[in-house]
Amino acid sequence: MTASLEIPAHALSDRVESNASRNQQSKAYPNVINIMGPTASGKTSLAIELAKKINGEVISVDSALVYRGMDIGTAKPSLAEQDGVRHWLISIVDPEQAYSVAEFCRDAVICINDILQRGKVPILVGGTMMYFNGLVNGLSSMPNADKNVRAQIQVFIDQHGLEAAHRKLADIDFESGKRIHQNDPQRIMRALEVHALTGKTMTELQAIKPEPLPYNFIQFSLMLGDRAKLHERIVQRFDIMLENNFEQEVIKLRMNSNLHIDLPAIRSVGYRQMWQYLDGDYDAKEMREKSIIATRQLAKRQITWLRSWEQAILLETGNTKNIDLILQHFQ
Repeated sequence: MTASLEIPAHALSDRVESNASRNQQSKAYPNVINIMGPTASGKTSLAIELAKKINGEVISVDSALVYRGMDIGTAKPSLAEQDGVRHWLISIVDPEQAYSVAEFCRDAVICINDILQRGKVPILVGGTMMYFNGLVNGLSSMPNADKNVRAQIQVFIDQHGLEAAHRKLADIDFESGKRIHQNDPQRIMRALEVHALTGKTMTELQAIKPEPLPYNFIQFSLMLGDRAKLHERIVQRFDIMLENNFEQEVIKLRMNSNLHIDLPAIRSVGYRQMWQYLDGDYDAKEMREKSIIATRQLAKRQITWLRSWEQAILLETGNTKNIDLILQHFQ
C-alpha cells in the first residue's frame, strides 16, 4: 500500500446522491466499522479481536502510524500484536513527508474498496479525529500546498513570531483563530496559506461539503469512564516506550539530515519532547513529564471531539461485552 494511489472513479461518483437518498439507502450500502477513541484507550486490541470475529481487516486512522521508522513512540502494533489480522495505512510514508487529511481519505477509500471486494469487513481504528471527520463527513475543496506561499508565511513567523501569525489569522478568520491553538504552527500556516491562495477563509471553504461516501459507517467511541484511569494508562504506556528504547529510536531518526523538529512527524506527541531532550533543552525527568502532559492534552482534545460526534455508540474500555455490543449493531 502506498500513499500515491488514486480513488477509483466509481467511488467518487456515488457522492452526488442527495442526503435524503443516502438516508433511505444507507442500509443497502456496505458496512464499515469505525472504532474511535483517545490515545491509550485500547482501540487496537479491540479492533483486532473484532476482526477475528467478523472476518475483518484493520485500517489505521492515525496521523503518526503512517510514518516509517516511528514505531515505539507511536505504539505501532508489531506483526505479533497484529495476530494475523491485516493492517492498512501503517508505515506508508517517510517522516520527512507530510501526509494530509485529503491523502488519508483517498487512501482509506482504496483500502475500504479492496477489503469489501474480497468479502471482508473494513474496520477503521484510531484517534486522529480529523481523518475520521474527513472520511465520514467529506472534505471541502482546499488548494494544494504552495511552497512559495509557505516560504513567505514562514518568513513572517521568523520575523514576528508564531503568536503574531496567530493574531493575523484571527483577524482574517475569527473561527479558525479560535479553533486553532496559538502554538500550532502547522495549522496556523495552513489556514494563512489557504486564504492567501484563494482569497477565502478556511472556515468558508470548510462549510462547503461534498456528499458522503457510499458506505454505512457504524461508529463506536471507546473511552474510560474514569479520567484518572486514562491518565494512569498514559503514564504506563509512555514508561513502557522508554523501557523499549524510545530514546534510541529518536536518536536514529536524528541521523536523517532531512528531519527537523518543525516537521509534522517530529511534532508528534513524545517525539517532539524527546527531540528537545536530545537537543539539551531539558533533562530526562522533564522530557518524561512534558511527554505525559502532552499526551494527556491530546487525549483531552480527542475526548472533546468524541463527545460531540453524532451517531457514535459509546463503549467503555475494559468492558468484556464490547464485542457483543458491536455485533448487535453490526448484524
